[in-house]
Amino acid sequence: MTDGFLRVASVSPRVKVGDVATNVDRIIAEMQRLEALGVEVAVFPEMCITGYTCADLFHNRTLLDAARSGLDKIAGVADGMSLDVIVGLPMLRGGAVRNCAALLGQGAPQIVEKTYLPQYNEFYEGRWFAPAQNAVDAPSLLSTHGVCIGIEICEDLWVPLPPSCHQALAGAKVIFNLSASDDVAGKYAYTRQLISQQSARLLCGYVYSSAGFGESSTDLVFSPKNIIAECGRIMSESDHMDSHAEYHEAIADIDIMAIERDRMHMTTFHDCAVREGNATELPEDSCQGAITETPPAYRNVDPHPFVPHDDNAIDERCTEIVFIQESGLAQRLSAIGCRTLTVGISGGLDSTLALLVAVRTFDRLGLDRKGIIGVTMPGFGTTDRTYHNAMELMQLLGITIREVPIAEAVMQHFSDIGHDPAVHDVTYENSQARYRTMLLMDIANQTGGIVLGTGDLSELALGWATYNGDHMSMYGVNAGVPKTLVKYLVRWFAMRASSERERTVLLDIIDTPISPELTPADSEGNIKQKTEELVGPYELADFFLYYMLRYGFSPRRVYLLARKAFSGVYTDEVILRWMRKFYQRFFTQQFKRSCLPDGPKVGSVCLSPRGDWRMPSDASVAIWLKEIDSL
Repeated sequence: MTDGFLRVASVSPRVKVGDVATNVDRIIAEMQRLEALGVEVAVFPEMCITGYTCADLFHNRTLLDAARSGLDKIAGVADGMSLDVIVGLPMLRGGAVRNCAALLGQGAPQIVEKTYLPQYNEFYEGRWFAPAQNAVDAPSLLSTHGVCIGIEICEDLWVPLPPSCHQALAGAKVIFNLSASDDVAGKYAYTRQLISQQSARLLCGYVYSSAGFGESSTDLVFSPKNIIAECGRIMSESDHMDSHAEYHEAIADIDIMAIERDRMHMTTFHDCAVREGNATELPEDSCQGAITETPPAYRNVDPHPFVPHDDNAIDERCTEIVFIQESGLAQRLSAIGCRTLTVGISGGLDSTLALLVAVRTFDRLGLDRKGIIGVTMPGFGTTDRTYHNAMELMQLLGITIREVPIAEAVMQHFSDIGHDPAVHDVTYENSQARYRTMLLMDIANQTGGIVLGTGDLSELALGWATYNGDHMSMYGVNAGVPKTLVKYLVRWFAMRASSERERTVLLDIIDTPISPELTPADSEGNIKQKTEELVGPYELADFFLYYMLRYGFSPRRVYLLARKAFSGVYTDEVILRWMRKFYQRFFTQQFKRSCLPDGPKVGSVCLSPRGDWRMPSDASVAIWLKEIDSL
C-alpha cells in the first residue's frame, strides 16, 4: 500500500480447459506484466488453473495433481515478487474435492473454500464439490500489503447473506471474488449492480474476476468480466464483449484511507459488527503504507467532485436538487402560512438560482408569482450587465419588481460613522451588504413575508459573506449547493426556459464573472472586483471542501489528490497557495456558520450547525497550516 492506496487488478486470461500447464504459463505471464505496473494484489477467475468447465474431470486424480503442481509453480514465482495473486483451483481437502481460492505471496499459500455451491438451472457444482468446511459466521481474514482482505467465490456473492458481509464486519477492507459466471441476456448489468451495491453496503473495495474465453461452450458461453468497485462506485471495468484480447483486465487504486474513514464516521457500521459478533477482535486499522506523495496512477480523481460526469447524470442530479430546494421552501411557506417572500436580485448566479427555485415553489403551491418581491439594489459596483440581466429576468418571470438604489443612503451612513468613501476597505464593502439586507428585511416585514437567502455552500465554507448582511435570511435555499454546481443548476433552468429570451438571459448570467460588486467597476464599466482573484478558484475551494469534510483527509492527502485532479491546470505552487487560504478562512469564519439560517441539505457535504458540521468558532488552524507549509 502506498499513500493509503492499494493497487489491485482483476484479470481474465484465455483459458484452455484441462490444460493446466498452458493456463499456469498464462497466469505467470500476466503476473510479470502486472508486477511491472506496480499492482499489489491481482485476482484471477474461479478455477483459472484448470478451467471451470472441466465437469466430471474434477474427480480425476490426474487433473487434481496437475492443479496442485501448477499452484506450486505459481507460488514459487509469486514468492519473488511484491505482487500477491489470488487464483482458483480444485483441491482435495478433508476427503472431498472443494472449489478453492489460494492467496499466493510470501510464505505458504492461504486457502479459502467456496461456501455456497449452486445446484440449480445450468449449475451442478454439488455433483463435484463439497462446501466450505469453516463456519460462515467465523470468517477467515487474510492480510496483504498491510491491508485486511476477504475472499469469496462466485455464488457466495449471490446468496442473501454473502460471506463478504461477515468478512467486512470483521475488518476486511477489500473483498476479492473469483467467479465463473456464464452469459445470459441482462445478467451483466445485474452483476455489475450487485457488485456496486455490495461494496456500498460494506463500505469496502470489491474486486471481481470472472472466467472468459476458452471455457467450454457445450451449453454455456463465458465472457471475461473484470469489475472493481469502491463504496458503491465502479472504479474500473473491462470490455466483456471484446473477443480479440488474450487477456482482459481492470486495474484501480483502492483508497483504503477513505474506506477506514467512512467506517469510523458511519457509527452504525461498528454497531452492526458488534451486534453480529464480528467485532470482538477487529484488526488494527492499517497505516497509509509507504509515503511517496505521487498521485495514484490508476485512479480517476475528479476535479469537480460535486458535479456528475455526463449530461444525463447532471440532468438527474439537477432535477433532484431543485426538487429538494423547492420542497424545503414549500414546506416552510406552508408551515408559517406565508404567501409572499422577498429576495435580493443582483444579476449573479446565486440570486438567480434562488429566484428560479422560488418561482417553481410558488407555481407548485398555486401562489401568484407577484407574491415574490424581487429587489434590485444598485450600488457603487453595480455594472450595466448585471443590472439589466436582473431587471429583465424579473420581468420575464412575472414577479413584483422593486428597485432601490443604495448609493445615497450608504454615503449618509459613511458620514454618520465617519468613514472616508474613497477608502475601499471592508467597512466600505460591508456597509453596502448590511444596508441591502436591512432593506430586504424591512420590505419583508412590510409585505408580510420572509427574506429568501441566496448564499451558497462554497461561500459558507470560505466565510465569503458579510456577517449579519447577506449572511442572514429567514431561509437559505442555496445553503447546500456548492458554487461549482450552481451554474449547472441555472443552466438546467435555462434549458427549460419558457422563452428564448429567458434562456438567453440565464446563459449570460452563467457567463458573468463571479463578483459581489461592492467596489466600483473599471473605466470601461466592467466588473473589477472578481471573487476568485481574492479567495481562489471556486473549483479548488470546492475540491478542498469535499475531501476535507466528506473524508476527513489531511491537507497532505488533499494536496496529493488535487495534484492529480488539476494536473496541467494549476501548478503545485498555486494549489498550495489557495489551499492555505482555504484552510485559514474555513477555520476563522466558523462563527458565521454557527448561526446560519435554516436551509435544505442537498448533498453529502453540508455545513449546517444543526446537521452535519459542528465546530467551535475558536478552533485553531495551526496544525493544518503547519502541514501545508511542510509540503
